[in-house]
Amino acid sequence: MEKQVTRVQKYSFGIGAFGKDLIVNLIGIYLMFYLTDVLGVSAAFVGTLYFVARIWDAINDPVMGFIVDKTRTRWGKFRPWILIGTLINSVATLILFTDFHLHGTALYAFVAVMYILWGMTYTIMDVPYWSWLPNLTNNPVEREEVSVIPRIFASLSNLLLGTLGFTIVYFFADHSGDGSLSSGFFIMTLIISIVFIFTTVITISNVKERPTNIGNGIELKLKDIWRILFTNKELLAYIGILVTFFLSTQIINSILIYYFNYVTESKGLFQLYNAMGFVEIIGLLMFPKVAKWLTREKVFPLAAISMVIGLLILLSAGYIAPQNAFFVIVGTAFIKIGSGFIMGIITVSIADVIDYSEVKFGQRNESVITSTQTFLMKTAMALSGLITGWGLSIFNYQPGEPQSDFTKVGIRIIMCVFPIIFVIGSYLIYRFSYNLKGAFLRDIVYILNNRKKERNVNDTN
Repeated sequence: MEKQVTRVQKYSFGIGAFGKDLIVNLIGIYLMFYLTDVLGVSAAFVGTLYFVARIWDAINDPVMGFIVDKTRTRWGKFRPWILIGTLINSVATLILFTDFHLHGTALYAFVAVMYILWGMTYTIMDVPYWSWLPNLTNNPVEREEVSVIPRIFASLSNLLLGTLGFTIVYFFADHSGDGSLSSGFFIMTLIISIVFIFTTVITISNVKERPTNIGNGIELKLKDIWRILFTNKELLAYIGILVTFFLSTQIINSILIYYFNYVTESKGLFQLYNAMGFVEIIGLLMFPKVAKWLTREKVFPLAAISMVIGLLILLSAGYIAPQNAFFVIVGTAFIKIGSGFIMGIITVSIADVIDYSEVKFGQRNESVITSTQTFLMKTAMALSGLITGWGLSIFNYQPGEPQSDFTKVGIRIIMCVFPIIFVIGSYLIYRFSYNLKGAFLRDIVYILNNRKKERNVNDTN
């Protein structure tokens, strides 16, 4: 099939992921630490808040997908929401990282309200962004190439923020008027918000939005959301894969600061771990060729095994040589190469699920379906926050103090054991419940291509 996306469009679309994932990684990596160790909020409260906020998102995210699918403007249906969401979410993030010197109930209420608002405003731009991806091309080979590009930019943002985040915070804290970490976090957030807006403008300016064709002209109704989400067995399997994989990675992100600060007692190793994010980028770059050579079905178990090996290396090193950089490098390399491959698979697979929905129901409903990805990513952040927050409380974590052996064992379990369980679960769902692979997937593509040809003939006539 002929290529449908230019090089400029591919990379302009991908660069949008750089800015938006700077924002989401700021929340995923640093927010809990900021709230517990800078503002003094209880870890158990933060973990509970993360979880409770997702109850609202269970309604909010699919409805946003419905709104995007119903949007009709001369600028398209994706671009307006991406821009609006970026601007509003940037403001919400800045307020969330602003220290108003609140205490007690007022502080807890402020944190709760702003975190829920952050999640809602992030949904406004994230749902249309990922909904746009399947509409860039219906060429299966090109789709795999295009799909990994935003993931590469997202991994790059994770690498840079994880590696340089604390350096930036301490630099601005030292050069601000009050010398506090809260000032350092605010200035870093301001810089990230500006980058977020700039990269979004590049995306919506350079990428042409293709119209969405609804196969039989059926108009989407709000009541259809239930049918779309809960009668599509492939989507349900995909949801299982996504939530278990995201849980494994988000738990690591949530506990990482605490693990290296209090177990290995080395902030340098925290930066080293995040600097190894380039290996994930290598995995994403390799994914299209490796998937073509081995097929996605064989890549997934290899990637899951790689992540498990890496986590076991870190777990063992935590006892044998907790400050040994070599073990961190090797263990992290295994984790990142595996996560890079799996991220490639799940990014391509959402487009396959949308294609399957069109064949099965006669409607693509890409924004409603893609909203599950946004919701599940935030759900994984919430559950990982719940596990981390309550885990730290149960294991008697004391902010800013040397931790007991009991607490260190608990942090090790959260850091390594839980992610291993979840990544294995992700593979088992992919292996036994998800069917959009091999000949079945080729049949779906064949049916859609024939339908497209028929539409083109009818339009010509």
